[in-house]
Amino acid sequence: MPFLCPECSRHGSLRIALKIELPPDSRSDEITLQTVRCADCGFAGIAVYEESRRGALDTESFQHIGYQVAKSELRDLRKAIRSCPEPANGRCPCAAHQMLSKTDSSGRWSALDDLETTGTFALDR
Repeated sequence: MPFLCPECSRHGSLRIALKIELPPDSRSDEITLQTVRCADCGFAGIAVYEESRRGALDTESFQHIGYQVAKSELRDLRKAIRSCPEPANGRCPCAAHQMLSKTDSSGRWSALDDLETTGTFALDR
């Protein structure tokens, strides 16, 4: 799925490169952590897709937010995702899933708290 690159502003050049499905938390039924990269300018970052189907029947809400991170953080995240034998399985017991599935005391996913983000960007198409 292509998006608008926040660096060069080219539509359709920012794409999901890697992704790992994480277990649900106290708010979201689906959590996917992704790395994104622009084919035109080389910009790279991460994105988080969260979806909740809780509440009234036939309702769902989602958010998809991009984050700018240091190159070292991105490199470590790519390495972790690539080390997982089943990145599409949110219940995979591997070390990458254990590290990336952290939750806070209220059961809310909190692995982003361990990453040094330098800003956010919209994932516009």
